[in-house]
Amino acid sequence: MNTNTPGVSQDPEEIVKASEEAMAAIIKARQEVARVIFGQESVVERTLVTILSGGHGLLVGVPGLAKTKLVETLGTVLGLDARRIQFTPDLMPSDILGSEVMEEGPDGSRAFRFLQGPVFAQLLMADEINRASPRTQSALLQSMQEYHVTIAGHRHDLPRPFHVLATQNPLEQEGTYPLPEAQLDRFLMQIDVHYPDLEAERRILLETTGAEEAAVSAVVGAEELMRIQGLVRQIPVGEAVIEAILRLVRAARPDQMEAGNPLSDLIAWGPGPRASQALMLTVRARALLDGRLAPSIEDVFALAEPVLQHRMALTFAARADGQTVPGIIRTIVERQL
Repeated sequence: MNTNTPGVSQDPEEIVKASEEAMAAIIKARQEVARVIFGQESVVERTLVTILSGGHGLLVGVPGLAKTKLVETLGTVLGLDARRIQFTPDLMPSDILGSEVMEEGPDGSRAFRFLQGPVFAQLLMADEINRASPRTQSALLQSMQEYHVTIAGHRHDLPRPFHVLATQNPLEQEGTYPLPEAQLDRFLMQIDVHYPDLEAERRILLETTGAEEAAVSAVVGAEELMRIQGLVRQIPVGEAVIEAILRLVRAARPDQMEAGNPLSDLIAWGPGPRASQALMLTVRARALLDGRLAPSIEDVFALAEPVLQHRMALTFAARADGQTVPGIIRTIVERQL
């Protein structure tokens, strides 16, 4: 989770002024994305929340739902250097991080030179990340968490800002390597991408199969994006919202449930403190995205599923009974209302 975004003045009037400017930029960005991405308003919102919070996102959905198009569009609209890696089982760490090569100078001298891999981007799309071997997945983990890579003992810092938007196909699991819990926890949110509704699919047919397709342009630059990310961390959070976050996260931990709670037999392990941190950031970003100066309890409940679902697991008995993590989260949220 990115903690090195530029700071913003603590003066309330300065924060309000900066927030209003940020809202105007965000509105333009959403309008620009909406020109080419149809029927995925929730996905666009959650992806923008992830980026505005300075984190990484995991997009889960079947092929053909515009996941790649969304990342490509966001890279253009946000003015970021965007690159894409198609993960395969034979992909090596050096294929994404880079490697050192021996070069011979005009005088016959030899020296190593580092060739940057595609991870040196501001917005990286890791397509079908679960197809990469654990060795390659762990190499990406360091860049996601520490914002630098180490090659031959030398540290190489990644560009700023740096965000990873990875995709997974939830249906096909043959020849894949499930992401370990430690790496899943590095993703700020898991964003489920569903089929568009009838009217959205009708618009897709009409607007993407003609002679011309809509093009988008940059409305936010990298520096402005980093300023907004710094602003998100300055937005005040009320005590009621903090309490709602703590109650929600702790209610998803089986060892902290009250005696007799039936959910304690359904959850194998629950979310850790990083989930609370993620909610504290994302509710602020969602408020800013909606044109508000402070988050509400409704923001906490709206983001509970994408923030918690990849940070907890069900028991075998719960899975055998047909229970799902999103369903359990919805039950927990309903009990908090």
